[in-house]
This record gives sequence, C-alpha cells and structure tokens, in this order.
Amino acid sequence: MRLSAFAPAKVNLFLHVGGPDVEGYHPISSLMVFADIGDQVNIQPSDAPAFETSGPFGRAIPDSGDNLVVRAAQVFHRRLGGPIPPYRLILEKHLPIAAGLGGGSSDAGAALRLLRDALAPTLSDDDLEPLAASLGADGAACFRARALIAEGRGEQLSSAPRLPELNAVLVNPGAPSPTGAVYRAYDAGVHPGGAAPPPMPDHLESAEETAAWLAVATRNDLEAPAVALEPRIAEVLSALREEPESLLVRMSGSGATCFALCAGDIEAEGLAERLEAMRPDWWVRRCRLT
Repeated sequence: MRLSAFAPAKVNLFLHVGGPDVEGYHPISSLMVFADIGDQVNIQPSDAPAFETSGPFGRAIPDSGDNLVVRAAQVFHRRLGGPIPPYRLILEKHLPIAAGLGGGSSDAGAALRLLRDALAPTLSDDDLEPLAASLGADGAACFRARALIAEGRGEQLSSAPRLPELNAVLVNPGAPSPTGAVYRAYDAGVHPGGAAPPPMPDHLESAEETAAWLAVATRNDLEAPAVALEPRIAEVLSALREEPESLLVRMSGSGATCFALCAGDIEAEGLAERLEAMRPDWWVRRCRLT
C-alpha cells in the first residue's frame, strides 16, 4: 500500500459572484480549469495513523482537523465504517497557501482517491464525489479535476465549452488572500451582473479566441476587493499586463495568484523566465491548463 496521487492547481478563468443568500452563501458562475502543476499526496503503511507534510509550503499546513486532507480522511472513515488499518498520509505541498488555486480542495480529492484505491477499491467516483462536496464549495469540482462550469454554491457542475490547450503563467506575490475576508469586502459592492453566466460558446479554437471571449464577456468579481485588501496583487496584475506575451491577465478565485494566458508554450516560457529574473521573491510557474 504505497500509492501516490497528483492534486492539480485549479484556475478560475472567470468567476461571477452574486450577493449572499439568507444563509450567507454566495451563488457563483465560474469556468474552472486545471493545471499540470500542483501538490502530491502519498499513502503508505504505518504502525499508527499519521499525517505529515513536506514540500516548500508544507510547514504552513496545520496537522489538525482544519486541514482538508485530514478532514477528507475523516469523512472517508465514516463512509466506510468499521476498523481501518493504520496508514500514513503525506502531503507534498508545492502550491502557495490561500492562493485562489483550490489547493486544499484538490489535495482532499486526491486523498479520497488514494484512500479508495488502498482501502475500498469497490467504491466509485460517484460514491466519493459527495464526500468531496461536503468539504467545501470547490470540493466536487476539484475532485473531478477537469474543465467544467460550476454554478449555484459551486455544487452544480456542467461541461465546459471545448477548449484548446491553454499555456499560462501563474504568479503569486507571496501574500495570502483569505477567502472569507475577500467575500466580506465584496459584499460592500456586489457586481450588478451577479452570478449570471455569460453567453457560452460551444467551443473555442485557439488561445487567442479564448482570451478575447473571456476579456469581453467575463470577469472575476473578487479581483477588486482582493486587490483592495492586498495591494501586492495589483503589482502582479500590472507586471503581467505590461508583458507582450500576455493575452489575458486575471486573478484566480479569491487570490492572490494571478495568471496570464499566452499564445503558446514558447511565449509562456519566455514570460515566466523574465518574471523570475525580475521578481525572484514571487512564486512563478509556467503551466498548461485543461
């Protein structure tokens, strides 16, 4: 029982947000895609149950029930019932914390798949998805980890338009952007369009066409409140928008990570290398989005 699962970074190509409902939840409409970079979750035999972290951001992860990998294990145990052999879960954390990349939800989804494969291989993805959804608004989407449209509170999932391969550069200024604080700031000036989805094409043929559609028809409603709370996000957005390779620049989720869509891999590589040289204090990664 030594298994490993990849937990990809989630990127919101757009995020429309409505005002809070009577229970305080915000309806959304979002096109989510997933990167070929992310965290890694491992499971191995152990004499006693254990959870460990490693990687460049591992020390920032709590080892208590506040961690989504631990919570995923807890809901999985309840789903199974009965005694479970001890094991060690190891989270290799390569994504920044509170970064708008769905890292915790993606880690939880990977953990659920690992636990299923190791302990209950007869369970299907349909059995596991409700467990992932119970862990947060991005839980079900990050469990599926493929391009999709999320609506409602994030639990209403449908197919995305057919997208081309998208090359992008992700940049985080090293500043956390707590989701709760950003939503509270957003509530002071809810966008009049609310969570209404944009007119959706059936397919998009190129990165240029995708960027043009996103720029005209969509937005991220949490970008302005996040920038107001953390000005370093504005620095990243400004730096990306000044570069010739950037077709579209936007913040992902509630921040603080921003992305630039590029025409191809060569353009993304050049942009990433230049940003790394200009701002070695920033987290910069080139990736493909699918």
